[in-house]
Amino acid sequence: MKRTIPLIIAPALALTLAACGGDHDSGGGSMPGHSMSTSAAPSAGQQAGQHNEQDVMFAQMMIPHHQQALEMAQQAKTKATMPEVKKLAADIEKAQDPEIKQMTAWLKSWGASVPSPGMSGMDHGGMEGMMSEEDMGKLGKLSGMAYDKAFLEMMIKHHQGAVSMAKKEQASGQFPAAKAMAGSIITSQNAEIATMQGMLKKM
Repeated sequence: MKRTIPLIIAPALALTLAACGGDHDSGGGSMPGHSMSTSAAPSAGQQAGQHNEQDVMFAQMMIPHHQQALEMAQQAKTKATMPEVKKLAADIEKAQDPEIKQMTAWLKSWGASVPSPGMSGMDHGGMEGMMSEEDMGKLGKLSGMAYDKAFLEMMIKHHQGAVSMAKKEQASGQFPAAKAMAGSIITSQNAEIATMQGMLKKM
């Protein structure tokens, strides 16, 4: 009996070590719940495994939300009277266009549908702060300081909606990069809301 014990332990130990080594070799891609997977650079497989329904909804709703903000910003760059409003519009476009591209890439990697560009002018349930087609039409007909004021009022509402949506992602999302983007949206758009409110007080 004494001679058989080492023979039993050795294979068991070898199997244990092999199993541990297998986890490291995989990089955590097939086991997203392991802590090891969070320390390594995420692969495409990891990205697909680390998201949940909230992450998908966040991207699918924020893309048309951002697209409408871009539409408003591009219009303001030519129609606005105040230089501050023109600069704000340029800043919004610079920040949100790359975010649209990033969220689109996430949805494609997850095998989820990507909203079409034409959706930004439609009414959408759950997309807080979105302007209706009627609102967008009224804004386009304005000019001068009346345009600047309406743009700021509408963009404040639009930003507040985006902040609310981003907070939901931070609370219930799982994908680290999406939650990080949500945090950036909350910080940057709250700052722009304060700036726009300051502009309105000067009018």
